[in-house]
Amino acid sequence: MRRATTLLELLLVLAILGILGAMVVPSAARLIDRIQVNGAATELCALFAVARHTATFRSARAAVHLDSARATASVTVGRDTVRAVELLHARGVHLRATRDSVAYGPTGLGYGASTATVIVERGREAETLYVSRLGRVRK
Repeated sequence: MRRATTLLELLLVLAILGILGAMVVPSAARLIDRIQVNGAATELCALFAVARHTATFRSARAAVHLDSARATASVTVGRDTVRAVELLHARGVHLRATRDSVAYGPTGLGYGASTATVIVERGREAETLYVSRLGRVRK
């Protein structure tokens, strides 16, 4: 005798796989969003560090400019752009910031009197960066 699978058994297996797939896809999408948000927040932390080090190295004022509409950030010293990142195109994230720029003085300390908050978000995931008056960044 030969054994074979019936059409009913194949349909049952496909239905189970479809249900499992429907359960896995949303959690995989949230995982991808979380990875992209975390990567963008890490890039922004590195950008603030570049601005701080550039200010001390050149003994000049350096600034991090944040453009929430285009989700870009750049480090400038005078008219020179030292580094720029486009987070919307690279990672698909959006930015919200309380200030449009953060400046560092020649000593590497923050220049200005207020703190800045930068929120990086994609989908349902978000991460907040806090930049103190002294220029320190924490997640």
